[in-house]
Amino acid sequence: MKRCGSALLVMLLLASSPIVATAAPSAVSTIESHKHLGVASCSNSVCHGASQPFRDSNVQQNEFAIWQEFDPHAKAWQSLQSDASKSIARNLGIGDPTAAKVCLDCHADSIAADKRGDRFQVSDGVGCESCHGGSELWLNAHADRSVSHDENVKNGLYPTDQPVARARLCLSCHMGTSDRMITHRIMGAGHPRLSFELDTFTWLHPHYKIGEAWTKRKGEWNGVRDWAVGQGVAAENLLDLVVDEKAGWKGIFPELVLFDCHACHRLMSGRKWGPRQGTGLGPGVVRLNDANLVMFRHVLAPVDKAAAARLLEQTRALHKATTQSRDATFAAARRLRATIEELLPTVAAFNYGPDSLDAILASIEADAKRGEYRDYASAEQVAMAAQSVVVAFENDGKVDGDKATMLRSRLDALYATIKDENSWSVQNFNNALAALRAAAP
Repeated sequence: MKRCGSALLVMLLLASSPIVATAAPSAVSTIESHKHLGVASCSNSVCHGASQPFRDSNVQQNEFAIWQEFDPHAKAWQSLQSDASKSIARNLGIGDPTAAKVCLDCHADSIAADKRGDRFQVSDGVGCESCHGGSELWLNAHADRSVSHDENVKNGLYPTDQPVARARLCLSCHMGTSDRMITHRIMGAGHPRLSFELDTFTWLHPHYKIGEAWTKRKGEWNGVRDWAVGQGVAAENLLDLVVDEKAGWKGIFPELVLFDCHACHRLMSGRKWGPRQGTGLGPGVVRLNDANLVMFRHVLAPVDKAAAARLLEQTRALHKATTQSRDATFAAARRLRATIEELLPTVAAFNYGPDSLDAILASIEADAKRGEYRDYASAEQVAMAAQSVVVAFENDGKVDGDKATMLRSRLDALYATIKDENSWSVQNFNNALAALRAAAP
């Protein structure tokens, strides 16, 4: 399986489960439902701590070594000891960042003290059970081939193989949910802006490989489908927070982290406003960060064009409602949320095969021509979407050799245009996107 090795992608990403009204418990509460025994319980040399992959095993068995050496999650708690983290904590008035819950929620396995096993260490960072759930009831069983995966899930193993479930859990830290609200105050104190895309982030630092054994256990992998699902879940998550009376509002203001950063954080001397069809708003209006809503329309391009048009109409209605009243905003957000919830199962079941890739690129490029990527956050999501599509072209055998090299070069050129949000040029981005589309099969 080929993934992008671009240094630009790594630089971009290092700079950076929704709570569904009809579905409980949340991803976070599921992860925390059983005792966490600690990373040491998984790192034995005959478990996941081998130095080399096992020859006759369904899994590599060296996942711990890969995680410890290459995965930033393993160093997440250590990063709280940095001068930058101490400055953020000082600005927020929360004391030592290595002990503050608001920091530990996403920089460590922040399980309650009474649910920590004897070998648990918070300094292990975002460890095994942060993503796979408390192992109290499944640690031994998951190595027993007579015990099914479904049985282990019932006993607290989190189903990370399911893209919807994985997106909900990842977003609890990489975007924020009511369980772990990442606020504008935190950003204002100095925390980097957050950006997330499920397929790209899944493969940025993987500790496993997709092979015959994996697909036999978990089904066919489809990166474009994971991208699509991730956009839908992120859009749901945004709308859940918009209507959340506690998480989505701070005094007389809505929670500003839900809005597009660059609608406010731009040079006062810059007078380059232009209309966006997707919002229908005039100049001087603070906009919701609708990047995932924009991308979910492209997700729907090969699936249901009528639904994509309905999503655009309802997104514009939401933007308009934000200029009217809180009640109007809540009503529009709930209507849009219901539409996405209705469409997400179809998207999750859709086979994003070779024929769907050009429809996605065509939809993305059409938005570029209409001026939809004036907002940096949307352009950033487009670049990561293009990454997923290019990889799919390669995996499907539609490009190889010189054609693949050229397509990768065009992808790197696209990423180069979003390397620095402060020198962002929509024209340069649109030109790079058009060049990428021209090189696609």
